[in-house]
This record gives sequence, structure tokens and C-alpha cells, in this order.
Amino acid sequence: MDECPKQDETAGGRHPKRRGKGARAEQKISGLPADFLGPITILCGSFPQRGVQVRWFGFSAHEGALFVKRAAGRAGRGTASGPSDARRQALCKARASGTLPLPTTLPGAAMTTPPPAQAGMPLADVDTPALLIEMDAFERNLDTMARGIAAAGVQLRPHAKTHKCAPIVRRQMALGAVGACCQKVSEAEALVQAGVPDVLVSNQVVGGRKIARLTSMASEAKVGVCVDDAHNVAEIGAAAVGAGVSIDVLVEIDVGMSRCGVAPGDEALALARQVAATDGLRFAGIQAYHGLAQHIRGHAERRAATDAAIDLTRSTVDLLGRQGIPCEIVAGAGTGTWEFEAASGVYNELQAGSYVFMDADYAQNLDATGAPVASFEQALFIYSTVISSPVPERAVVDAGLKALSAESGAPEVADIESARVAGVSDEHTTIDLSKSNARLAVGDGVKLIPSHCDPTANLHDWYVCVRNDRVEALWPVVARGCIW
Repeated sequence: MDECPKQDETAGGRHPKRRGKGARAEQKISGLPADFLGPITILCGSFPQRGVQVRWFGFSAHEGALFVKRAAGRAGRGTASGPSDARRQALCKARASGTLPLPTTLPGAAMTTPPPAQAGMPLADVDTPALLIEMDAFERNLDTMARGIAAAGVQLRPHAKTHKCAPIVRRQMALGAVGACCQKVSEAEALVQAGVPDVLVSNQVVGGRKIARLTSMASEAKVGVCVDDAHNVAEIGAAAVGAGVSIDVLVEIDVGMSRCGVAPGDEALALARQVAATDGLRFAGIQAYHGLAQHIRGHAERRAATDAAIDLTRSTVDLLGRQGIPCEIVAGAGTGTWEFEAASGVYNELQAGSYVFMDADYAQNLDATGAPVASFEQALFIYSTVISSPVPERAVVDAGLKALSAESGAPEVADIESARVAGVSDEHTTIDLSKSNARLAVGDGVKLIPSHCDPTANLHDWYVCVRNDRVEALWPVVARGCIW
């Protein structure tokens, strides 16, 4: 798109002061093409409320117009204002070409850097390091999970902490997912503001400010949360009543993770009773996630750990049922164990997330034959460039710890037989080619497979979506950095 969107004069460049809890300010931007899919994010500066940053989120555009909405902060403080003409023009100039077939954004509150590519360019021209999605593998992964979920007769609520990307959630929901899991309130907010209608914060939300944001979000989408503490239940209930909303609540039980969750059985029953009796809350069921089981390498051992979690979950669900507290939702599971929970007859809402991308760590899991699990394909890569090759057996690329996560081990080199990563530092990855017949020259492109896809995605503002070595789309990592 050559022209920058124009601020509608009827909406006004300055907004009147708006007071009261839950106040909203809207601004209309015109000049967008009729087929623009959104979302769009712009930065209008600091809202004068003790330095709180204002985020403007774009929703669906219709007939070339886009409404930008701000969720106001504390009641009665400050005046909302639109971006200055100079700031707006600068943002528009920084925007991608507008020819993308799927959502794009303006760099701003959520997107802090321009995209490393443009739709239509060859992969070789992509600026590096870049977060790459191989679209064919990605789409096959989505289809494989959707078919498996349908065959098992359960529901999928995939975890968005893997990708933090609204366009991916929309694709998952188009294939039957009921909504998305998020791990933090800010992550859920970013997705809801981008149009995701149903989110579960599959974590504990503690503290008045976070709880207030959780309940505020429930006026715009269906919102659920997990609890394992009686005082926390009372706080969320009071906030929900004050906001005039209802929050779905899952009682989390510890089924072997030794992290969050009350003990299965009587403790879970007591907390479920409290939730059911608390105004503003609706007891929706049980959260029973065994994260440690996801990465147990042997199939039999992984299944045994999951079966133990299933038994604890079943006994708790049965106990609640006998006491007149039915569990509409029994949630949990991950990419490493989802088939076990799907076949359990107990779990009915699965929360696998990494299946969309996969990573080098999950590739170490084994199936029942002892071979690496092959249900899902590697679809996420860090595309990098060789910047140094002082000797034939060594190449150094421009992606390091600031471009990929290595807490689960070093990345792997894709598509180069016998090449291995010798070391990773802040801005570099060193590749050892001493046992490979391949040689790399300065300027060559290299794909790296991250060891852990979730924290790797959180390091980037953009996904570069590639098919047949050509950029098809750019997707914003809208919840990048949303960790509070």
C-alpha cells in the first residue's frame, strides 16, 4: 500500500477526557484497502497515567476503515490522545507494503521493529536472523492434530504461549479448536485485542492489578483461569462481581508436575466447592497438566507417567461428581502426551501447543517402535547468514542467544548432513563442519532448529512465512514480551 492511512476528521485527532472504570476511546483510520484483514498496532506515546504505556489495537477493517480502540487505565486519570501527524506518518512509512495476504501490523506498541522481509521476496533475500515458518509443514501439523482430536471425540484448546500469534490461533480455530490457552494475563490481552474470542489463562493470576485486567478482559471475550488457592478464589470472585462479569474457573490439581495445583481428591473438592459458591465465578472443571511427562524420551516410560496422571485426574473427577459437582472441562495434555490423554476417557479438552512448530528437544522423544516420534514435522527455523568462515571446517552465523533459546540445549543445523553446532554466544552460532562434506561461504543462508520453540518465538517480532523458498506472508508475534 503506497498511501498511509488517514485519520478520520470526524473522529478527531484528540479525544475528550473519558472517566469511569472501563472507559474506552476510539479513533477511526481510513484509507485501508477493503480486503485488509488486520490486526494493526500503533503507538500513540505515553498515556499520562504515571507513565503507563497506551496500546492501540486494531480489529477487523470493513470497507477500508479501521477502528482503533484503547482500553483505558485507572478510572478518572488522564486524557487519551491520538498519535501526532508526524508520528502517524512515520509509522505508516515503516509499515510493510500492504500486499500481504494475511495480517500485518504497523510497528508500534507490540511490534518494535520493521519486518525482516516482504511478501513475494525469495528466501535468500530475507534479512537475518529471522524466525521462519515453513508453511507446508506447519499446515500439515495443524491438520494432523485436528484430525486426531476429531477422531478421539475431544476438544482442542491449543497453547498460544508456543507462538503468541493471533493469525495462528485463528487458523487453529478454523480447524475446530475451541479457543486458546495463555500463560499470562498480558498474553491473553494481546490475543483478545487481536480478535481471539475465547481464552483460558492456564495459570494462577495473583495480585489486584492482574486480577482487575483479567476481569476487564471478560467483558470482551470468554475468559477462564486456573486456581489452587482459596484466598485467590475470593479475590477473583470479588473483582468479577465488581466488573459485572463471570469468569470460568478450573481448579488445578498436581498430577506429578510438582509445580502448581492442589492435591487431587479432597483438597480439590474443597476448592471446587468454594469456587461454585463464589459470586462472579463459574466452576468449569479441572486442570491436570503433567508437564514433566512431555519430554520423557521412552514411549513406555512417557505413557506410564501419563497414565499415573490420568488415574489421579479420574479419581478426582469421580469424587466431585459424587458430591454433585460435575466437571464440564477436564483439561491438560501437551504435545508429548496428547494421544494418551485423548484416549483416556477422562480428559476432554487438550492443551498441546508445540505441535505447530516442534523443536530439537521434542525430536528426541521416541515412539512405540523406538524410532523418533514423527507425528509432527519441524516447521520453525531460525534463518541465519554466514558472516565468517576463517577455515573451511568452521562457519559462524549471525544468530545467537538473542535470536534463539538454548536452555534445552544448542540448536541443530538443518539440511546439512553431519554439521553440528560447536558453540552459541550472544550474537553468533559456530558451526563445526569437520565431519561434513559441506562447506559454507560468507553470505550463505543457514537454517537452525531451536531446541525450544516457545521461548525462541518470544525473542522475535515477526514470523516470516515461507513456501517453496519464497515469502508468503508476515505474521506479527503480537504477544511477544507479554510476561506479566
